[in-house]
Amino acid sequence: MSGKTPFGPEGWTPARIGDLTGKTYVITGANGGAGFEATRILLSKGARVVMMNRSAERSSAAIDTLKQEFGPDAGVSFVRMDLAALSSVREAAAGLLEAEPRIDALICNAAIAQVATQQLTVDGFESQLGVNHFGHFLLCALLFERIEASSGRIVMVGSNGYKMGDNRIRFEDLNYDQTYSAWNAYAQSKLAQMVFGYELQRRVQAAGKNVEVHVCHPGASRTGLIRDTAGTVTRVLAVLLSPLAQSAERGSWPEVMCATEEGLEPATYYGPTRFEMVGPVGACPLKPFVLDPQQARDLWALSETKTGVQLTV
Repeated sequence: MSGKTPFGPEGWTPARIGDLTGKTYVITGANGGAGFEATRILLSKGARVVMMNRSAERSSAAIDTLKQEFGPDAGVSFVRMDLAALSSVREAAAGLLEAEPRIDALICNAAIAQVATQQLTVDGFESQLGVNHFGHFLLCALLFERIEASSGRIVMVGSNGYKMGDNRIRFEDLNYDQTYSAWNAYAQSKLAQMVFGYELQRRVQAAGKNVEVHVCHPGASRTGLIRDTAGTVTRVLAVLLSPLAQSAERGSWPEVMCATEEGLEPATYYGPTRFEMVGPVGACPLKPFVLDPQQARDLWALSETKTGVQLTV
């Protein structure tokens, strides 16, 4: 089954991007996979990119690789941030705001997936929910005014995994203390990230703020997302299915599109449209429960309480 694309039979491609000189993009989890490929594309169009990553060593290696490709003056830099620790997110956001006078887009790309056994962050969150949602919620809140002042965008990189769990936020058992499942906990974390993205989109529009918010997914892409966290069976399955997946570069196209393309629609889920896994990038089907307004309001209030920040739009 294919979704619709207004970009012709080939879908959206980076060839549609114009000159990005003077623009600054911030990407979480950009030292490998789709985040790294998104950085490459944006740099190739003249943009500056700030990578927010946990590993300083891997970030330095990624920057070296990019400077070999684009030259020693390539506009790429790194801010250390661990989304699993709210204190690290706060410190990183403060440093970024001090260094960067504008943010044309924040791409919330970083994620962990299929953590085999229940792990808790230092703040007491189930690890996938903590990294994928709460860490990004806090980061968006801390950077929102700078993004708004730049007439910028916020891009949530979701996942089709949102459909594989309970199809709701388990407010009564957020950490899956009763019956932990790597897949269900991951599905909840990506659902939360997407529910937040669409609620932020609605609030921004209602308030008349000069910020765009879009939600996308990479489809089935060959990245190292589950390499360090998943159980043996999941890792083996990923290897067996990898020939059917697309490259990490193609997986980055939806997030780059959401950060740069004009005229994108609200309440729309962008990504590969061929079985929502590969193929032309355009609009994909979206399950109605993602747009449930009561669930979104409850999650917003909970997220403000858990992160200790108010995101007033």
